[in-house]
Amino acid sequence: MPTFSLILASQSPRRRDLLRDLGLAFRVEAADVVEAPRPGESPLFFSKRMAQEKARAVSSKFPEDWVLGADTVVSLGRRIFGKPDSPREAKKFLEALSGKPHLVFTGFCLINQSLKKAVAASVGTRVTFKRLSRREIDWYLQTGEPLDKAGAYAIQGRGAFLVREIKGSYTNVVGLPMTEVLEALEKNAGFKLGET
Repeated sequence: MPTFSLILASQSPRRRDLLRDLGLAFRVEAADVVEAPRPGESPLFFSKRMAQEKARAVSSKFPEDWVLGADTVVSLGRRIFGKPDSPREAKKFLEALSGKPHLVFTGFCLINQSLKKAVAASVGTRVTFKRLSRREIDWYLQTGEPLDKAGAYAIQGRGAFLVREIKGSYTNVVGLPMTEVLEALEKNAGFKLGET
């Protein structure tokens, strides 16, 4: 029976869960890269570049394997909201996003150095928050959930109550645009559902 294995260049439990749901055999090797936007860099290009840097960093150690890197950013206009450094910063993020539509970009890169194959893309999803009261923001901060999430919220967790509307890929907001990732795996790496 055919087998397929993959290295996920991310420690994100959300990404691990999404890949496991497809029945993929994979292991995790976190990439050690500096995640900082360049001056004037758009959120879309930043997410794609970070995914590429993560995938390349891990692929350089495991050139025979397929490596998947990914990076998710939340943006309001050209302002990029990464993971907040503190509850105070998380509060500022939530206040800025309250009642407004914003874009979530997840860049991904699939690479195999020995085969000289690589594909990279960034997918955008439009998310609109409800107008948040001070009490709602304070309650959400007390859950601790915002502190390790891009934009200070988790759509798949308690943060679901923040979201009034979503246009585009839900899994993209969670951390991986699964339709596009699966298509890349099928086209480039020969992965087939049900054959792992």
